Amino acid sequence: MLLALLAALILAAALCIPRELLTLESLRHLQTQAAQWHALHPFLAAVLYFALYVLVTALSFPGATLLTLLGGAIFPFWQAVLLVSFASTLGALLATLASRYLLADWVLARFPQQMAAVNAGVARDGAVYLFALRLMPLFPFFMVNLLAGLTRIGLARYWWVSQLGMLPATLVYLNAGRQTAQLHSFNEILSVGMLLAFALIGLLPLLSRWLLARFTHR
Repeated sequence: MLLALLAALILAAALCIPRELLTLESLRHLQTQAAQWHALHPFLAAVLYFALYVLVTALSFPGATLLTLLGGAIFPFWQAVLLVSFASTLGALLATLASRYLLADWVLARFPQQMAAVNAGVARDGAVYLFALRLMPLFPFFMVNLLAGLTRIGLARYWWVSQLGMLPATLVYLNAGRQTAQLHSFNEILSVGMLLAFALIGLLPLLSRWLLARFTHR
């Protein structure tokens, strides 16, 4: 029922949004307004963005990727890295706590096969398996949060492994958002910066596999 309600809300929003707002010029205008508001209220903008990111992640709402791209377009790069890295990890931790203490029965009933795979992986490799799940998206982000809550991984270890494992994707998507914010016409999509940003997104699974191999070897 919740999924049907969410799908209905998304469909209603898509039907109600005027088509002229989906043009590059309109999106550029909205991004410029957001950047100007951030320039006038930098601290408040960072706090609101951080809180929204934590809320979206903790409640397992879709949209974290778009928020990451938006953060790369509005904030200075390294500020965006700090905001997204800590907000995504805090949101993941809250989702894990909810799974562990409130939703355990529902998670077990909803994802029995995935839970068996995660339990076997954690029993075999411990935190390295969680690191692998964060680097390579074998399961969706929200599912990893829920399943990890039912394992024996401590919260402190869960925090640093998740933050380290999600950092490569954070850097790649923030860079893509920064490049997208610099577009003034569709012709610039073929610029070197945009092509490099898209290439990094496409290569992310391979880079993640290489990083995991290095980490496991150490």
